[in-house]
Amino acid sequence: MKLENILMRKDMLKCALCHNAPCDRACPENISPSHLLRSIYFDNEDCAALKISAVPPCLNCPAPCEYACVRSREVPIRQLLSRLVAEVRPQLDGKYPENENVLRTEICGIPLENPFLLSSSVVASTYDMCARAFEAGWAGAAFKTICTMDIHEASPRFSAIDGGDGSIIGFKNIEQLSDHSVPENMAIFRQLKKNYPHKVILASIMGQDENEWTELAYTCQENGADAIELNFSCPNMMEGGLGSDIGQVPDLVERFTAAAKRKVKIPVLAKLTPNVASMNPAAEAAKRGGADGLAAINTIKSIMGVNPHTFVSSPAVHGVSAVGGYSGNAVKPIGLRFIAELGKNPALQGMHISGMGGVETWHDALEYLALGAGSIQITTAVMQYGYRIIDDLKTGLTYFLHEKGVQHVGDIIGHGLASVSESTDVLERDTILFPKFDHAKCLGCGRCEISCADGGHQAIQLNDKRQPILNGAKCVGCHLCILICPAKAIRPAGKRIARPK
Repeated sequence: MKLENILMRKDMLKCALCHNAPCDRACPENISPSHLLRSIYFDNEDCAALKISAVPPCLNCPAPCEYACVRSREVPIRQLLSRLVAEVRPQLDGKYPENENVLRTEICGIPLENPFLLSSSVVASTYDMCARAFEAGWAGAAFKTICTMDIHEASPRFSAIDGGDGSIIGFKNIEQLSDHSVPENMAIFRQLKKNYPHKVILASIMGQDENEWTELAYTCQENGADAIELNFSCPNMMEGGLGSDIGQVPDLVERFTAAAKRKVKIPVLAKLTPNVASMNPAAEAAKRGGADGLAAINTIKSIMGVNPHTFVSSPAVHGVSAVGGYSGNAVKPIGLRFIAELGKNPALQGMHISGMGGVETWHDALEYLALGAGSIQITTAVMQYGYRIIDDLKTGLTYFLHEKGVQHVGDIIGHGLASVSESTDVLERDTILFPKFDHAKCLGCGRCEISCADGGHQAIQLNDKRQPILNGAKCVGCHLCILICPAKAIRPAGKRIARPK
């Protein structure tokens, strides 16, 4: 995320990202400020700047949008939209991406309009939900896991860690599988394929024995599923020997993958659990069982939010809670780690990898693609912001690809793998990249000094003007100061220097 966008997003933290936003209705020029604000929020300010007029009509407008806002006059809408033109647009050479053909790709040979699918969860659990997502522009959906078990969900079943701006950093669920019967779900498949023949249905299934894996896969194929996803990774199952219990045992992954492949001709993907030290053993087992592709990661086993009065963790159900699945943007680094592990494994070459875990923006998706994912699945961001996020996912990624001269999204898959090592032994350690201070932006808060003193190497002191001064003899170039600066007034210096002897 560029510095300009970080600062702009910071200025709109009070924006509620409204549905049917009052600011749009109040705008006399009908420029849909809520759409532009949403693009800023989702790291897509370039496309927002290209979309707005070169001389924004809001420049001399009395800003009725700010008064109509649900947080009246707390969001500087006019200022933000003016900055799109004054600060962002002059840096851009491209045009607004009207043609999204560059996003066309495939999943195990099945054409995809773009890399973005709903992941198997509540966001893809009914006909109406999938239909609305398809209309919005999603390429397909991994339907909520189908099983023959009688599912009864707990209430409540979600909890979250708040990022302080109303956004969710980490999300926990104790949700299980589809509570619709197999015939009900098959009827949904048939209707979706009839009305949306070019959208991809990835049928997530979970069997209780080999026969069920076989029959569920075949039944889904016969009712319109384009591919099968084997749920070897759900951490929330009441009964033992299901979900992540399977994904942690390579022999079971191989056996049940082979069972699912027994009667089907469509591609089969194994969805693997992150609740392991290494994903490779299960992935290789899935390949031996005949899997055409892999999907990762599912949610991570977690405990969240212990109440200081009741000492019960969240979500509490009649005074009791349970270990559940952790997701959200906070798990992206873990998801990327596992995708890179799969992408670098020569034994898995040629297998499609469908990546997921913490994706909110096109930039998040790009990171997964660069580390080996060929398609992207999303749930938590949709639960928080709605299907509408597909607009910025598609336009943001399209604009980036055009800007870089990339002709096809598939051309960037795996391009970041060469830079990833499992060991830090490969890192060069003979030079230092010092921080550089921008005193014009500095607030004089002293955060860099105290962080360096108490968490670093005592290399920063404030002068009598409360400006940070670096002691190069003590600085080791760790960049803690850059990360914690609230004004983003510290950046890496232009070049590295030899480490002092």
